Amino acid sequence: MEKKLIHSKEYSYTVIYEPIKEGGFNVIFPDVPEICTFGRNLKEAREMAKDALLCYLESAFKSGEIIPKKLQFFKKPIKEKVEISFSLK
Repeated sequence: MEKKLIHSKEYSYTVIYEPIKEGGFNVIFPDVPEICTFGRNLKEAREMAKDALLCYLESAFKSGEIIPKKLQFFKKPIKEKVEISFSLK
């Protein structure tokens, strides 16, 4: 009988829930840009984030991809205004 390799480990990634004008939240993983999902409310966005991360990690392990490490320098998003001026001719 063939033994299956079981990989058990906890993974923790920063997630950003970005409110959108139409309602709901975009879900962004700065450390794993391949993941994108959405929730109609914050509760659903959190559930979708977990599901998307799980699907990504399962797929990465099956295909032998390197699992991204959490970026050490990413502590808190920086939010600031950018001001520019231009003229059209």
